[in-house]
Amino acid sequence: MRALFLVSDTDWSARARAFVLAARGLAARGHEVQIACDAACPVQMRAAEAEVPVIALSRDMSTAGSAWNLRGALKERGADVVFVHTDAEHLMAGSALRLGGGVGAVIRRIPPFAIAGAGAGSRLAPRLAPSGLLFTTEADRQAATARAYRVPSALATLGVDLERHDSVPALSKESLGVPADSRLIVCVQDGGDTRFVLTALRSLSLLAPRHADLHLAIVGSDRQDELRMHGAALGISSMLTFLGARQDELSVLRAADIGWIAAEGDGAALAALDFMALGKAVVADRSPLTAHYLADGIAGVLLSPADPPTTAGTVAAFVADEERRAAMGTAARARVQREFAFDAMIAGFERAASAAMERHPQPVG
Repeated sequence: MRALFLVSDTDWSARARAFVLAARGLAARGHEVQIACDAACPVQMRAAEAEVPVIALSRDMSTAGSAWNLRGALKERGADVVFVHTDAEHLMAGSALRLGGGVGAVIRRIPPFAIAGAGAGSRLAPRLAPSGLLFTTEADRQAATARAYRVPSALATLGVDLERHDSVPALSKESLGVPADSRLIVCVQDGGDTRFVLTALRSLSLLAPRHADLHLAIVGSDRQDELRMHGAALGISSMLTFLGARQDELSVLRAADIGWIAAEGDGAALAALDFMALGKAVVADRSPLTAHYLADGIAGVLLSPADPPTTAGTVAAFVADEERRAAMGTAARARVQREFAFDAMIAGFERAASAAMERHPQPVG
Protein backbone atom coordinates (compact mmCIF):
# COMPACT_ATOMS: atom_id res chain seq x y z
CA MET A 1 0.00 0.00 0.00
CA ARG A 2 1.11 3.53 -0.82
CA ALA A 3 -0.29 6.17 1.54
CA LEU A 4 0.15 9.93 1.49
CA PHE A 5 -0.73 12.12 4.49
CA LEU A 6 -1.60 15.71 3.58
CA VAL A 7 -0.96 18.31 6.30
CA SER A 8 -1.77 21.96 5.60
CA ASP A 9 -0.95 23.19 9.12
CA THR A 10 2.17 25.33 9.09
CA ASP A 11 2.64 24.97 12.87
CA TRP A 12 3.08 21.69 14.72
CA SER A 13 -0.41 20.59 15.76
CA ALA A 14 -2.06 17.59 17.40
CA ARG A 15 -3.68 16.49 14.16
CA ALA A 16 -0.34 16.76 12.37
CA ARG A 17 1.15 14.60 15.13
CA ALA A 18 -1.65 12.04 14.63
CA PHE A 19 -0.67 11.74 10.96
CA VAL A 20 3.06 11.50 11.71
CA LEU A 21 2.33 8.74 14.23
CA ALA A 22 0.17 6.90 11.71
CA ALA A 23 2.73 7.27 8.92
CA ARG A 24 5.54 5.97 11.13
CA GLY A 25 3.42 3.01 12.23
CA LEU A 26 2.42 2.10 8.67
CA ALA A 27 6.03 2.38 7.50
CA ALA A 28 7.06 -0.06 10.25
CA ARG A 29 4.56 -2.53 8.76
CA GLY A 30 6.18 -2.29 5.34
CA HIS A 31 3.89 0.21 3.63
CA GLU A 32 5.15 3.08 1.49
CA VAL A 33 4.26 6.36 3.21
CA GLN A 34 4.84 10.05 2.56
CA ILE A 35 3.79 13.26 4.24
CA ALA A 36 3.00 16.30 2.09
CA CYS A 37 3.37 19.61 3.95
CA ASP A 38 4.71 23.13 3.57
CA ALA A 39 8.42 23.36 2.96
CA ALA A 40 10.64 24.06 5.99
CA CYS A 41 7.79 24.06 8.51
CA PRO A 42 7.82 22.27 11.90
CA VAL A 43 5.71 19.44 10.46
CA GLN A 44 8.43 18.66 7.94
CA MET A 45 11.07 18.61 10.68
CA ARG A 46 9.00 16.31 12.92
CA ALA A 47 8.29 13.98 9.99
CA ALA A 48 12.00 13.82 9.22
CA GLU A 49 12.72 12.95 12.87
CA ALA A 50 10.22 10.07 12.53
CA GLU A 51 12.06 8.98 9.37
CA VAL A 52 8.97 9.54 7.20
CA PRO A 53 9.64 10.78 3.64
CA VAL A 54 8.34 14.30 2.98
CA ILE A 55 6.93 15.97 -0.12
CA ALA A 56 7.59 19.68 0.33
CA LEU A 57 4.76 21.84 -1.02
CA SER A 58 5.22 25.48 -1.96
CA ARG A 59 3.98 28.03 0.54
CA ASP A 60 1.43 30.80 -0.07
CA MET A 61 -0.38 29.11 -2.93
CA SER A 62 -4.12 29.11 -3.62
CA THR A 63 -6.09 25.90 -3.15
CA ALA A 64 -6.03 25.40 -6.93
CA GLY A 65 -2.30 26.04 -7.08
CA SER A 66 -1.65 23.68 -4.18
CA ALA A 67 -3.79 21.01 -5.85
CA TRP A 68 -1.74 21.34 -9.04
CA ASN A 69 1.46 21.16 -7.02
CA LEU A 70 0.22 18.03 -5.25
CA ARG A 71 -0.91 16.54 -8.57
CA GLY A 72 2.68 16.59 -9.80
CA ALA A 73 3.90 14.81 -6.70
CA LEU A 74 1.18 12.17 -6.94
CA LYS A 75 1.84 11.63 -10.63
CA GLU A 76 5.54 11.11 -9.93
CA ARG A 77 5.32 8.94 -6.82
CA GLY A 78 1.76 7.63 -6.77
CA ALA A 79 -0.57 6.91 -3.85
CA ASP A 80 -3.35 4.42 -3.30
CA VAL A 81 -4.90 6.60 -0.62
CA VAL A 82 -4.50 10.19 0.57
CA PHE A 83 -5.37 10.92 4.21
CA VAL A 84 -6.63 14.43 5.04
CA HIS A 85 -8.30 16.31 7.91
CA THR A 86 -9.96 19.48 6.62
CA ASP A 87 -12.39 20.57 3.89
CA ALA A 88 -9.59 22.44 2.14
CA GLU A 89 -7.26 19.42 2.27
CA HIS A 90 -10.04 17.17 0.97
CA LEU A 91 -10.66 19.51 -1.95
CA MET A 92 -6.95 19.77 -2.65
CA ALA A 93 -6.40 16.00 -2.62
CA GLY A 94 -9.54 15.27 -4.64
CA SER A 95 -8.63 17.88 -7.23
CA ALA A 96 -5.06 16.57 -7.45
CA LEU A 97 -6.29 13.01 -8.06
CA ARG A 98 -8.85 14.18 -10.62
CA LEU A 99 -6.31 16.32 -12.48
CA GLY A 100 -3.74 13.54 -12.43
CA GLY A 101 -6.12 10.98 -13.89
CA GLY A 102 -4.69 8.25 -11.69
CA VAL A 103 -6.01 5.69 -9.27
CA GLY A 104 -6.53 6.76 -5.69
CA ALA A 105 -9.00 7.61 -2.96
CA VAL A 106 -9.21 10.23 -0.23
CA ILE A 107 -9.83 9.31 3.40
CA ARG A 108 -10.84 12.16 5.70
CA ARG A 109 -9.97 11.56 9.34
CA ILE A 110 -12.40 12.97 11.92
CA PRO A 111 -10.75 13.87 15.28
CA PRO A 112 -12.43 12.58 18.46
CA PHE A 113 -15.85 14.09 19.16
CA ALA A 114 -15.64 16.35 16.13
CA ILE A 115 -18.36 16.64 13.50
CA ALA A 116 -17.66 15.81 9.86
CA GLY A 117 -17.95 19.02 7.86
CA ALA A 118 -21.20 19.90 6.15
CA GLY A 119 -19.95 22.90 4.16
CA ALA A 120 -19.68 23.36 0.40
CA GLY A 121 -16.20 21.83 0.37
CA SER A 122 -17.30 18.64 2.10
CA ARG A 123 -20.13 18.26 -0.42
CA LEU A 124 -17.99 18.83 -3.50
CA ALA A 125 -14.84 16.94 -2.56
CA PRO A 126 -16.37 13.40 -2.56
CA ARG A 127 -17.47 14.01 -6.17
CA LEU A 128 -13.92 14.71 -7.30
CA ALA A 129 -12.44 11.41 -6.11
CA PRO A 130 -13.74 8.36 -4.23
CA SER A 131 -13.76 9.28 -0.55
CA GLY A 132 -14.39 7.84 2.88
CA LEU A 133 -14.39 8.90 6.52
CA LEU A 134 -12.06 7.61 9.23
CA PHE A 135 -13.46 8.07 12.74
CA THR A 136 -11.55 8.14 16.02
CA THR A 137 -14.37 6.81 18.21
CA GLU A 138 -17.17 4.34 17.49
CA ALA A 139 -19.71 6.78 18.93
CA ASP A 140 -18.72 9.39 16.34
CA ARG A 141 -18.96 6.79 13.60
CA GLN A 142 -22.46 5.73 14.66
CA ALA A 143 -23.67 9.34 14.87
CA ALA A 144 -22.36 10.47 11.48
CA THR A 145 -24.06 10.47 8.11
CA ALA A 146 -21.75 9.23 5.36
CA ARG A 147 -24.14 8.72 2.45
CA ALA A 148 -22.08 10.93 0.13
CA TYR A 149 -18.97 8.77 0.55
CA ARG A 150 -18.36 5.78 -1.71
CA VAL A 151 -15.65 4.25 0.46
CA PRO A 152 -17.03 2.58 3.64
CA SER A 153 -16.26 4.41 6.86
CA ALA A 154 -13.60 2.99 9.17
CA LEU A 155 -12.40 3.37 12.74
CA ALA A 156 -8.88 4.12 14.01
CA THR A 157 -8.69 4.86 17.71
CA LEU A 158 -5.89 7.15 18.81
CA GLY A 159 -2.97 5.40 20.47
CA VAL A 160 0.58 6.12 21.58
CA ASP A 161 3.70 3.99 21.46
CA LEU A 162 4.53 3.07 25.05
CA GLU A 163 8.11 2.13 24.15
CA ARG A 164 8.67 5.63 22.78
CA HIS A 165 7.28 7.18 25.97
CA ASP A 166 9.45 4.93 28.12
CA SER A 167 12.55 6.18 26.28
CA VAL A 168 11.74 9.88 26.86
CA PRO A 169 14.40 11.46 29.10
CA ALA A 170 13.33 13.32 32.23
CA LEU A 171 13.89 17.05 32.68
CA SER A 172 14.68 18.59 36.05
CA LYS A 173 12.34 21.23 37.40
CA GLU A 174 15.24 23.67 37.60
CA SER A 175 15.84 23.32 33.85
CA LEU A 176 12.25 24.43 33.29
CA GLY A 177 12.65 27.47 35.53
CA VAL A 178 10.48 25.86 38.22
CA PRO A 179 11.45 25.70 41.93
CA ALA A 180 12.96 22.30 42.72
CA ASP A 181 10.82 21.81 45.84
CA SER A 182 7.52 22.66 44.15
CA ARG A 183 4.70 20.31 43.28
CA LEU A 184 4.57 20.79 39.53
CA ILE A 185 1.32 20.78 37.57
CA VAL A 186 1.96 20.68 33.83
CA CYS A 187 -0.98 22.01 31.83
CA VAL A 188 -1.25 21.17 28.11
CA GLN A 189 -2.95 23.94 26.18
CA ASP A 190 -3.44 23.91 22.40
CA GLY A 191 -3.91 27.64 21.79
CA GLY A 192 -7.65 27.29 21.26
CA ASP A 193 -10.47 28.00 23.72
CA THR A 194 -8.86 29.57 26.80
CA ARG A 195 -11.73 28.77 29.20
CA PHE A 196 -10.19 25.36 29.93
CA VAL A 197 -6.88 26.81 31.07
CA LEU A 198 -8.65 29.60 32.97
CA THR A 199 -10.13 26.88 35.19
CA ALA A 200 -6.58 25.90 36.11
CA LEU A 201 -5.56 29.51 36.79
CA ARG A 202 -8.58 30.24 38.98
CA SER A 203 -8.10 26.99 40.90
CA LEU A 204 -4.45 27.85 41.52
CA SER A 205 -5.37 31.32 42.79
CA LEU A 206 -7.83 29.81 45.28
CA LEU A 207 -5.30 27.20 46.42
CA ALA A 208 -2.33 29.57 46.67
CA PRO A 209 -2.85 30.76 50.28
CA ARG A 210 -2.61 27.21 51.67
CA HIS A 211 -0.54 25.53 48.97
CA ALA A 212 2.33 27.90 48.26
CA ASP A 213 4.44 25.02 46.91
CA LEU A 214 2.20 24.50 43.86
CA HIS A 215 3.53 25.61 40.50
CA LEU A 216 1.73 25.55 37.15
CA ALA A 217 3.67 25.23 33.89
CA ILE A 218 1.69 25.75 30.68
CA VAL A 219 2.99 24.03 27.55
CA GLY A 220 1.79 23.45 24.01
CA SER A 221 1.06 26.87 22.53
CA ASP A 222 3.15 29.99 21.96
CA ARG A 223 0.07 32.24 22.11
CA GLN A 224 0.00 32.84 25.85
CA ASP A 225 -0.03 36.64 26.35
CA GLU A 226 -3.69 36.61 27.43
CA LEU A 227 -2.94 33.93 30.01
CA ARG A 228 -0.05 35.96 31.40
CA MET A 229 -2.42 38.89 31.94
CA HIS A 230 -4.97 36.65 33.67
CA GLY A 231 -2.26 35.24 35.93
CA ALA A 232 -1.12 38.74 36.86
CA ALA A 233 -4.70 39.83 37.58
CA LEU A 234 -5.15 36.82 39.88
CA GLY A 235 -1.89 37.57 41.68
CA ILE A 236 -0.26 34.22 40.88
CA SER A 237 2.42 35.22 38.36
CA SER A 238 5.16 33.82 40.61
CA MET A 239 3.45 30.42 40.54
CA LEU A 240 3.28 30.27 36.74
CA THR A 241 5.75 29.31 34.04
CA PHE A 242 4.91 29.63 30.35
CA LEU A 243 6.86 27.13 28.28
CA GLY A 244 5.17 27.58 24.90
CA ALA A 245 5.41 25.00 22.14
CA ARG A 246 8.42 22.74 22.68
CA GLN A 247 10.02 19.94 20.75
CA ASP A 248 10.69 18.09 24.02
CA GLU A 249 7.11 18.36 25.28
CA LEU A 250 7.01 14.72 26.41
CA SER A 251 10.04 15.33 28.64
CA VAL A 252 8.18 18.28 30.18
CA LEU A 253 5.19 16.04 30.84
CA ARG A 254 7.45 13.44 32.47
CA ALA A 255 8.67 16.13 34.92
CA ALA A 256 5.11 16.75 36.12
CA ASP A 257 3.76 15.65 39.48
CA ILE A 258 0.25 16.16 38.11
CA GLY A 259 -1.07 16.57 34.57
CA TRP A 260 -3.77 19.05 33.56
CA ILE A 261 -5.52 19.07 30.18
CA ALA A 262 -6.78 22.38 28.78
CA ALA A 263 -7.16 21.48 25.11
CA GLU A 264 -9.75 20.16 22.68
CA GLY A 265 -10.02 17.46 20.01
CA ASP A 266 -6.80 15.66 19.15
CA GLY A 267 -4.89 18.00 21.46
CA ALA A 268 -6.89 16.88 24.51
CA ALA A 269 -6.91 13.22 23.47
CA LEU A 270 -3.17 13.02 22.88
CA ALA A 271 -2.43 14.94 26.09
CA ALA A 272 -4.54 12.43 28.02
CA LEU A 273 -2.78 9.49 26.38
CA ASP A 274 0.66 11.04 26.91
CA PHE A 275 0.11 11.67 30.62
CA MET A 276 -1.43 8.24 31.10
CA ALA A 277 1.39 6.50 29.23
CA LEU A 278 3.88 8.29 31.49
CA GLY A 279 1.97 7.11 34.57
CA LYS A 280 0.72 10.57 35.58
CA ALA A 281 -2.62 11.23 37.25
CA VAL A 282 -4.59 13.84 35.32
CA VAL A 283 -7.00 16.71 35.98
CA ALA A 284 -9.34 17.98 33.25
CA ASP A 285 -12.67 19.71 32.77
CA ARG A 286 -15.43 17.15 32.38
CA SER A 287 -16.59 16.68 28.78
CA PRO A 288 -17.61 13.74 26.58
CA LEU A 289 -14.05 13.69 25.21
CA THR A 290 -12.20 13.70 28.53
CA ALA A 291 -14.65 11.15 29.96
CA HIS A 292 -13.89 8.88 26.99
CA TYR A 293 -10.15 8.85 27.65
CA LEU A 294 -9.96 9.38 31.42
CA ALA A 295 -11.80 7.11 33.85
CA ASP A 296 -12.92 9.58 36.52
CA GLY A 297 -11.58 8.61 39.94
CA ILE A 298 -9.40 5.87 38.43
CA ALA A 299 -6.99 7.54 36.00
CA GLY A 300 -7.61 11.09 37.14
CA VAL A 301 -10.19 13.63 38.21
CA LEU A 302 -12.79 15.29 35.98
CA LEU A 303 -13.97 18.71 37.13
CA SER A 304 -17.17 20.73 36.83
CA PRO A 305 -15.68 24.19 36.20
CA ALA A 306 -18.90 26.14 36.75
CA ASP A 307 -18.23 26.21 40.52
CA PRO A 308 -14.65 27.45 41.16
CA PRO A 309 -14.62 26.88 44.97
CA THR A 310 -15.81 23.28 44.56
CA THR A 311 -13.33 22.76 41.76
CA ALA A 312 -10.51 24.14 43.91
CA GLY A 313 -11.54 21.89 46.79
CA THR A 314 -11.50 18.83 44.54
CA VAL A 315 -8.06 19.76 43.23
CA ALA A 316 -6.77 20.42 46.77
CA ALA A 317 -7.79 16.94 47.94
CA PHE A 318 -6.24 15.45 44.80
CA VAL A 319 -2.96 17.34 45.26
CA ALA A 320 -2.67 16.37 48.93
CA ASP A 321 -3.09 12.61 48.38
CA GLU A 322 0.18 11.47 46.81
CA GLU A 323 -0.61 7.78 47.33
CA ARG A 324 -3.91 8.15 45.48
CA ARG A 325 -2.23 9.96 42.60
CA ALA A 326 0.40 7.22 42.30
CA ALA A 327 -2.32 4.55 42.14
CA MET A 328 -4.15 6.57 39.48
CA GLY A 329 -0.97 6.88 37.43
CA THR A 330 -0.50 3.11 37.50
CA ALA A 331 -4.13 2.55 36.50
CA ALA A 332 -3.83 5.14 33.72
CA ARG A 333 -0.79 3.42 32.24
CA ALA A 334 -2.62 0.07 32.23
CA ARG A 335 -5.66 1.68 30.57
CA VAL A 336 -3.57 3.02 27.68
CA GLN A 337 -2.02 -0.39 27.14
CA ARG A 338 -5.40 -2.10 27.26
CA GLU A 339 -7.71 0.30 25.40
CA PHE A 340 -5.59 2.73 23.35
CA ALA A 341 -2.82 0.58 21.93
CA PHE A 342 -0.65 2.03 19.19
CA ASP A 343 -0.94 -1.15 17.11
CA ALA A 344 -4.73 -0.86 17.16
CA MET A 345 -4.50 2.67 15.78
CA ILE A 346 -2.24 1.59 12.92
CA ALA A 347 -4.50 -1.37 12.15
CA GLY A 348 -7.39 1.09 11.82
CA PHE A 349 -5.53 3.14 9.23
CA GLU A 350 -4.71 -0.07 7.38
CA ARG A 351 -8.37 -1.11 7.32
CA ALA A 352 -9.40 2.30 5.98
CA ALA A 353 -6.85 2.08 3.18
CA SER A 354 -7.77 -1.51 2.37
CA ALA A 355 -11.46 -0.60 2.14
CA ALA A 356 -10.57 2.09 -0.38
CA MET A 357 -8.31 -0.17 -2.43
CA GLU A 358 -10.79 -3.05 -2.51
CA ARG A 359 -13.24 -0.80 -4.33
CA HIS A 360 -10.61 -0.18 -7.04
CA PRO A 361 -11.45 3.52 -6.97
CA GLN A 362 -11.12 5.53 -10.15
CA PRO A 363 -11.41 9.31 -10.46
CA VAL A 364 -14.86 10.43 -11.41
CA GLY A 365 -15.08 11.03 -15.15
